[in-house]
Amino acid sequence: MAAPPRLDSTEENTMGYLYLTIAIITEVIATNALKASEEFTKLVPSIIVVVGYGAAFYFLSLVLKVIPVGIAYAIWAGMGIVLVAIVAAIVFKQIPDWPAIIGMLLIISGVVVINVFSKTVSH
Repeated sequence: MAAPPRLDSTEENTMGYLYLTIAIITEVIATNALKASEEFTKLVPSIIVVVGYGAAFYFLSLVLKVIPVGIAYAIWAGMGIVLVAIVAAIVFKQIPDWPAIIGMLLIISGVVVINVFSKTVSH
């Protein structure tokens, strides 16, 4: 069987960010399912937790082929924090106070700085 065609660096970078997006989304789903599982006493949310975290770490492992681990983790964790808080506010009515919102805006600012200005991230 022939090996799959090799991607050029731009295609690899695009795939890396696609995989990072998938990793973030699956982690956000899993984390909110963790709350819904009520300490793993509800079957469906508990299954979503296990599958979601498994998928998140699998896709994060693919990201690390292209994006440096520190950068990938900063983006994954930062965006995960903000998105989990947004979903929790909508689904669980856990509304963050102003200091938490300001802190999350600073996290988003950090992710933007990394992506726009860091030479560690290939563009």
